[in-house]
Amino acid sequence: MKRLLICLLVLLFISCSENKNMSHTETAQIVAESFFSKDESALKNHTTAEGYASLITVQNMLPKSDKEIKVEILDEAIDGEIAWVKYKTSFDGKSGIFKLVKENDQWKVTSKGPREKGPF
Repeated sequence: MKRLLICLLVLLFISCSENKNMSHTETAQIVAESFFSKDESALKNHTTAEGYASLITVQNMLPKSDKEIKVEILDEAIDGEIAWVKYKTSFDGKSGIFKLVKENDQWKVTSKGPREKGPF
């Protein structure tokens, strides 16, 4: 009985510690929500270093809002290791576009180049 219990506990710890790979749209949704709610730890976990620095700069210019932010994914496109997600939030009703790249086998939002154009 003790062996069974120990095996079950080890299995539980292993299954809980696995890294869950989120899709590009799930990552974009988390980044948009954490951006407008000013959750910097979640924002840092789901962005590249360049993307984080860019978003924090813009985030510091926004006024604090206590209302719940809803994110709607409007469109998406994947081309190998790069994905684009078009979204709209309830914060201002305007749409935005995130560029995502695969980093350590996880999708992360990064910054676009100045003349870089996405698929939409």
